[in-house]
Amino acid sequence: MIKILSISDQVDPLVYSDNLKERYGDVDFVLSCGDLSYMYLEYIITILNCPLYFVHGNHDPVKELNMGEPRSYPFGAQNLHRKIIRKHGLLMAGVEGSIRYNWKTPYQYTQGMMWSHVLRLVPGLIYNKLIHGRYLDIFITHAPSVGVHEGSDWTHQGIKAFRWLVNTFQPEYHFHGHIHYYHPDEVKESQVGKTKVINTYRSWVTEFIPED
Repeated sequence: MIKILSISDQVDPLVYSDNLKERYGDVDFVLSCGDLSYMYLEYIITILNCPLYFVHGNHDPVKELNMGEPRSYPFGAQNLHRKIIRKHGLLMAGVEGSIRYNWKTPYQYTQGMMWSHVLRLVPGLIYNKLIHGRYLDIFITHAPSVGVHEGSDWTHQGIKAFRWLVNTFQPEYHFHGHIHYYHPDEVKESQVGKTKVINTYRSWVTEFIPED
C-alpha cells in the first residue's frame, strides 16, 4: 500500500501545523500541483522527511526569496514537468501551468503549447507499456482537463491535451489543482474511464496499491 499526500493552491492549516508529523507521518510521498510557496513545500519535506514531486502553478514566481536567497523551485523536491519517472513502484508524469490569460508569469500556455508538452511524454509512455505492461499510474498537472472539474471562465478552463492523455493512456490517477472550491458539496473526485481524477485543492490523502 502506497499512501500519498497531494496538495495545491492554498496552505492547509492541517498540513502547516505542529501536528504535521503526527497527522501525515505515514505518507510515502507528497505531490504538489502548484500555486504553493516553496517555503511551505520545504517545510513539508523537512518535517515528513519524504520525497516531494511537483509541477508549477500559474501563480508560482520565477524566483522566491527564502532566507534572502532566490530560488526557482523548492529545495529537495523533484519537478515532474514533461518528465516520466518510476518511483515507489509507480509510473508518474506531469505538466505544469494553466491556460494563458496574461503575461505575468511564465507558467501559462496556449492549448497548442499544452499539446506540445503532452506529446513529448508519448514516447516514454509507450516505453512504459512495453517494459512495465502499462502506460502510466499517476498524471499530475496544475490545470484540470477539459470537461472535468474545469471552471466556467477563461482562466480556469480545462486543457484539451490532458483529456486526450487521460482518455488514451488511462492512468490510475490524475491529480490537479487550480480549481478552488468553497462548499463541501462541490465535486473533488470524478471517474473518467479507468482514471480517478482528483482536485487536490488544499490537501487530499490517497491510498494506492501499485501493480509492481
